[in-house]
Amino acid sequence: MPGISSKLHPHPLWSGVFGPRGKVLAVWALVLVISFGRPLFDLTQFALHSSLYSHILLIPFISLYLLWLQRGNLALESRPARGLAALPLLAGLAMLVGYWMAVRSGWKPKTEDYLALMTLSFLSFLAGGTCLFLGRKTLRTVAFPAAFLVFMVPFPVFLLEGIESFFQRGSAEAAQALFTLSGMPVFRQGMSFQLPGFSLQVAPECSGIHSSLVLFITSLLAGYLLLNSPWKRAVLVLAVVPLALLRNGIRIVTIGQLCVHVSPDMINSYIHRKGGPIFFALSLIPFFLLLLFLRRLGSRTNSKANVPSQLKES
Repeated sequence: MPGISSKLHPHPLWSGVFGPRGKVLAVWALVLVISFGRPLFDLTQFALHSSLYSHILLIPFISLYLLWLQRGNLALESRPARGLAALPLLAGLAMLVGYWMAVRSGWKPKTEDYLALMTLSFLSFLAGGTCLFLGRKTLRTVAFPAAFLVFMVPFPVFLLEGIESFFQRGSAEAAQALFTLSGMPVFRQGMSFQLPGFSLQVAPECSGIHSSLVLFITSLLAGYLLLNSPWKRAVLVLAVVPLALLRNGIRIVTIGQLCVHVSPDMINSYIHRKGGPIFFALSLIPFFLLLLFLRRLGSRTNSKANVPSQLKES
């Protein structure tokens, strides 16, 4: 009977993702999760109590959803790319051995450094297993969802300090330009701004690194899901940095103007202490306008390309 036979056929998702190689890969992943159970538990606890890394808990689910979207394009029958597995497997092993030797030598890593090494090692072994069991065609299909897992890795301390310093200095430059455009008399010395009757210091906390990281992740997802051209995706991602600096500069100038024209006590106001989400929401406006422009640019190009063929048919 047609109704019965259709029920007996396996679902495409089951036959594709959970074929023999997919099942072996799932076992490999499960073994890795058990083996790295303590570091992954520490990572979860760290993310739960961190304002900067709270997104880590969502990353695996987003990657799984992106993989599910590509379920119809998987080609598990292609030959596994076992030659590609050597590099990530060796990298994962090297990080474990290097960490063990450094700790034995007296190194006391900070929490971020420990979690970064352990998570990178875990993801390297996972990538190595993916290359061992999946073919090149499938690897190309799952490349972005798999690479997206890198956002599970906390920044090592030295890298976080470097990023904070870049955004701190860049935000100060943007604020100085905006102060000048507004006509506000200002004297700058390093990260300090001397305004009429008030002194403003751009601290590392003013770098807005959390908002910038969220916007960066959003740009990658939006480009992957909504744009079909590599250069458009690159434009969208690269636009995050100037948008972040401009957002921080506007926030600094807004607080400075309020302190000068309203009251110096505005430095302790809500807009300074808790106003980050407001300015982040404002930065989404030019971001989505750029995304809309890039999408329409593609549709206009395609419509123009179809004009000659339509003329020939007529």
